[in-house]
Amino acid sequence: MPNPKRRHSKARTAKRRAHDALTATGLSECPSCHERKLPHRACPKCGTYKGRDVLEVKEAN
Repeated sequence: MPNPKRRHSKARTAKRRAHDALTATGLSECPSCHERKLPHRACPKCGTYKGRDVLEVKEAN
């Protein structure tokens, strides 16, 4: 099995890793409670999706 003859420099490694940064998740606003939520998912705060109640949400004490 082939092995590298020489080690890669730090600059070459850093250039390769320049595009490995994580990006923030794209959040949208719930139309009923205006909280931030993931798109195409029911709102965990109010339990609505596309104007309908789909989840039972416990009341905050």
